[in-house]
Amino acid sequence: MGSPRKSDKKAALDFAAWGFNITSSVGIIMVNKALMATHGFSFATTLTGLHLLTTTLMTIVFRWLGLSQPSHLPLPDLIKFVIFSNLSIVGMNVSLMWNSVGFYQIAKLCMIPASCLLEVVFDRVHYSRDTKLSIMVVLVGVAVCTVTDVSVNAKGMLAAVIAVWSTAFQQYYVHYLQRKYSLNSFNLLSHTAPAQAGSLLLVGPFVDFLLTGKRVDHFNFTSLSLLFVVLSCIIAIGVNLSQFICIGRFSAVSFQVLGHMKTVLVLFLGFLFFGKEGLNLHVVLGMILAVLGMMWYGNASAKPGGKERRSVLPVRSDRHNGGSEDKDGGDK
Repeated sequence: MGSPRKSDKKAALDFAAWGFNITSSVGIIMVNKALMATHGFSFATTLTGLHLLTTTLMTIVFRWLGLSQPSHLPLPDLIKFVIFSNLSIVGMNVSLMWNSVGFYQIAKLCMIPASCLLEVVFDRVHYSRDTKLSIMVVLVGVAVCTVTDVSVNAKGMLAAVIAVWSTAFQQYYVHYLQRKYSLNSFNLLSHTAPAQAGSLLLVGPFVDFLLTGKRVDHFNFTSLSLLFVVLSCIIAIGVNLSQFICIGRFSAVSFQVLGHMKTVLVLFLGFLFFGKEGLNLHVVLGMILAVLGMMWYGNASAKPGGKERRSVLPVRSDRHNGGSEDKDGGDK
């Protein structure tokens, strides 16, 4: 009786974590779309720095209220994480600027094979044939939905390669640090958010100026645009926290596969609320294929041998509250 109950509880927590991430991510996409397209605030890197500053303030308040426990993350690991994360953020923004939308989407799809390779090389993870095939179905489905024009140039290719690998390393590192130091999602975020916020707020305005030719300090804020910035920062707390929770419970690869559900959902909501332009048979078929692939991946990876970790990373004592969360979902 205990085992099914524990399994049901884990499934419910997994679904809640994923639902939290989907809701907050789709919400911030819609808010940022309004902020950038309607109000002209095109400073994406600086905005990300503000997101992380808000998240940092939240972690400080929680610490002050005694809702989180002290934990330790060595400085070299923190520096490596911040480098990967900031390269990921800047790389994605530059890749979108220098590449066609089609090539940008292909680059995003390449993150799943990159994450798979990292898990195979560093964690000696073995994937079954069905798991590999289901990932291919997801990639094909999302490609059919999103990839239209594809043009490639040298500097755009370089930006895409940096963006893909830095994002793959950042997401792998989230899972790695949680397991190695027995950190829960909130504790890891409380270590990484301040360093990321400080570094991005320093370099963000310069990066945004290079990308847009505009200075953030010259932007004419209105009360409505300021409201959208504040709303974006508040929702970003949920996005940042839910990302760490999901990667801690699943893995970088599973997070990427589940993450493409957001792409399909955003497309669907866009067609639902903003008109049917661009909605055609091949897009609908791509959405269906992607959803079927995700269902297949969930089933295949859950089966014995579907996804097996053949080495065990040494884990510190569980005294920092991180052990139970990761033990429940770490190797999914």
